[in-house]
Formats: sequence, structure tokens, C-alpha cells
Amino acid sequence: MRYSALFTDLYELTMLAGYHEQGMTDRKAVFDLFFRTNPFNGSYAVFAGLEPVLEFLEQLHFLPEELDYLNSLNQFKPAFLDYLRQLRFRGTVTAVPEGTVVFAGEPLLTIEGSLAEAQFVETAVLNSINFQTLIATKAARITHAAAGAEVIEFGLRRAHGPDGGLSCARAACVGGICSTSNVQAGMQYGLPVRGTHAHSWVQAFPDELSAFRAYAEAFPDNTILLVDTYDTLKSGIPNAIIVARELRERGYELRGIRLDSGDLAFLSRESRRMLDAAGFAQVRIVASNDLDEYQISTLKTAGGQVDIYGIGTQLATAGGSGGGALGGVYKLVELEGLPKLKLTSDLAKATLPGRKRVLRGFAPDGGMLQDLICMEHEQQPVAGATVHNLCNPLSPVSLPLATTLHDLRQVVMRDGCRTVAPEPLSAMAERSRQQLATLPQGCLRLHAPERYTVSISEPLHDLNNRLTAKVTGERPLP
Repeated sequence: MRYSALFTDLYELTMLAGYHEQGMTDRKAVFDLFFRTNPFNGSYAVFAGLEPVLEFLEQLHFLPEELDYLNSLNQFKPAFLDYLRQLRFRGTVTAVPEGTVVFAGEPLLTIEGSLAEAQFVETAVLNSINFQTLIATKAARITHAAAGAEVIEFGLRRAHGPDGGLSCARAACVGGICSTSNVQAGMQYGLPVRGTHAHSWVQAFPDELSAFRAYAEAFPDNTILLVDTYDTLKSGIPNAIIVARELRERGYELRGIRLDSGDLAFLSRESRRMLDAAGFAQVRIVASNDLDEYQISTLKTAGGQVDIYGIGTQLATAGGSGGGALGGVYKLVELEGLPKLKLTSDLAKATLPGRKRVLRGFAPDGGMLQDLICMEHEQQPVAGATVHNLCNPLSPVSLPLATTLHDLRQVVMRDGCRTVAPEPLSAMAERSRQQLATLPQGCLRLHAPERYTVSISEPLHDLNNRLTAKVTGERPLP
């Protein structure tokens, strides 16, 4: 799939035209991508969307018709359009692997290259990482709430357009939901596809039993019946049991029933009781109807007997508390070897300067302790070193003893060429699962989660203070 070079905001092009006019396009620049607040009022995010970014960067070039369009805007000089004709991405990308559990304030992806190429790709990079990380995080939260029950992505019809539907299915798999109703996503990403039938199927027949029998006739080895078109307990389940007996007489078994409305906790308990009493304990109960992690948690607490959750709207649109968007940003941190930082009257929007490493600290038992951001070429901190919590940088603390630090990021593209092979989505999903298992359990709570610690090293703290003082004319903080 080719991503158009016009997949960008106009201001990226106007800045490029200005750099070109000023002879600045070839200056060496470094940009960091990070987000400022964990999504969904939670304690973590699951990184996703890197592979589409690398595809975009590999293919980046302007087609003649795209340059003709830009010319028609009457904003750009012929010399600049000639420059765009030759533009390619030849930079370096350093990133955490997809499926990595990440936190606010950490540089997740760094792009180094000419000012022109590193600046121009901002929009496309943010588009992919922001959306897919948001969806992967929502999927991880839903999977955790489901506590081992199967979850299916049902969000295509509520997704934000065709590409949104594909991106949702992909990112949901990174976050742990690895089956989908989206047939195109099944083919493109190798995902298992799942589905039942709609209420319209039942309504298209003279009665519910006729509809169930027809569906079982068409798909005898994979029959899942939607039982709430008329009355779940008075007609839906009794008719499903009739069809289940008829299937068994033919050598098949009813696979499941689906509930899509009403009190799902009560209806699933009663459905389970009726199916078991009729000798169909193997029939699985599927629940849908705008579910999210909070409703799943409530349903379980209320004794619901659901085996499979179909999650649509709230996943595909990242709905619910704290949802809607991930505020990932892309900021210049070095130009021509000099560290840069952004200061505003809003302290939450300040940036950390210079090239950096991101280290993850582990306890002896393998549990995650805290993450540490340090300067690229400083001596690696050791247990007991002074660090500064990003949330409270004025109160230095010591890195816990017996902490083992590992680099979280790797170079994934150098000189515009990949340095690592694409991973299967299953590997990303397994990475997410394993890392969430080592995260402090309090960080997984849906309500008032524990905040995971992200710190900066003493040298980075000092650099940030010196540059801040230089810009503001104030004395550096201790």
C-alpha cells in the first residue's frame, strides 16, 4: 500500500518552503515523539503503529500529479517544487518495539535526519502512532477486564472510515484482541475472522425458529445464534435449544448464542442455566452491545456468565472515560548538534532537550520498577544513582538498589533503510501480554490506578535546567 506524500498538513509544506528559501533544509535535526498524559485516565499505554510509519518513510516521494496539485495552489515557487521532486527519507529512526508498555513523557520514537525530511514526516508519523497506540491501549484494558475470556473486535461499522477500520483491527491485535469481524483485516493481517448473524436475519423469516433452523442448515459446524430479536428467555433460548438438539441428532453441536441487549449479567446467567439444564453445557455465550472495560468489569462482578465478548463502538472509537484521542506530539530536540527545548507558560508542555536513551528498570524478580530517561552519551546510571521523577523533578531520589536497567528502544531504520525485519502481530501481542504481566498490578486498576514512575537522570536534569535558565535569564534550579 502506498501512502501519498500529500498525507500531511499544509503547514509542514509551508515550513519546508521556508527552510528551502533560507537554505536550511540540510541542517541536521532530531525530533522526539512522546505523549504527555496516559490515555483513559490510566497508568500506561501500549505502543503501536510503527510498521505503517516505516512503510510511509520507505515509500516517501512525490508523484507528478501530486506536484501538479501543489503547483495549482499558487503558494509554492517552482524551485521548491523541483526540490520536492527529489525529496526522499534518508534518516534514522529509533523506537520502542510495537506492543511495548510505555508511559507519558518518554520519547517513544526519535527521527534524525535533515531538517526538511525530519520535519516533513511529522503529520504522518503522529497520525499512525497516536491512533494505533490509543486503540492498542484500549484493547489491552478490555482484555485485562475480560480476565481470560475471549474478546472479538466488532468495530468496523463504527470505525472512522475504511482505513480507521483496518487500523483498529491491527492495533487491537497488538493490544491483545486478535480476532475480528473485519474480513479485509483478516486477509491483510492474517487475523482470525468471527461473526454470527444480525437481527435482520431473524426478521427475514416467518418466525425465529425457522430463522435459526435455516442458519444451522447453512453453517452446521459453526452455528452461533442471536437470541434477543424478540424475547431472549421466552423464545430465543428455547428455540436455540430446539435447534441444538436437531444439530446433535445430525452429528453437530451448537457453538454458541449471542446476547446483544438487556441486562447482560442476568440474561447470561439465565441462559447458562437453561442451556446446562437442557444438556448443552458446551454452548458458549457471546455478549455484545457497546461494551467496554468498565461494563465488562461490572458484568463479571454481577455474576455474568459470558464466555466471549464482542467489542465494537467503544474500541473502534476509543470511547469511555479519558478516551477520544492520544495527545502524542513531535518536537525538535536537537539542531546541528545543539540541544533544543520548548518552554511555554504551560509547564506541562515543556520538552526535554537533546538526544536521549530510555531505560527500563527491573527488580530481581523481573517486575518493572521504573523507567529512566537519560542523555544519549552519558555514563549509564546504576542502582543508587540520583534521579528526578518527571512528576516531581525538584525532589531528587535514588534509583532503587538491585535495579537492572535495559534499553527500551532500538534503531529500526538507518539511512532510510530498515534495520529490523517486520514482526508478526502475534509477536507484538505477546510482548504486550508479557509486559503487562510484569507491570505493578496497581497500575492495571480501572479506577484510581497507581502511577508508574518515570524519572530523568541527573545529567539530563542539569542540562534541562541550564537551557531553561539561558532562555529565561533566570538562575538554574538546584
